[in-house]
Amino acid sequence: MIIMAKQCSLCGKKSTMVGHYKKLMASYNPTGKKRKYPNLQKTTLPNGKKALVCTKCIKTMAKTGV
Repeated sequence: MIIMAKQCSLCGKKSTMVGHYKKLMASYNPTGKKRKYPNLQKTTLPNGKKALVCTKCIKTMAKTGV
């Protein structure tokens, strides 16, 4: 079973740092950054192996029939 930590085994998508600005009175207040992780699911690949795959890749596999 191929399992990599918090990374899609097909496309290689991994976590990113995301921050946003909050409007406060007349100026923007930069709030802290947060780490966002991809939506990984345990899936059986067409070759019979199990892997952690992001949902975008699962949808693509369903469409293409791979």
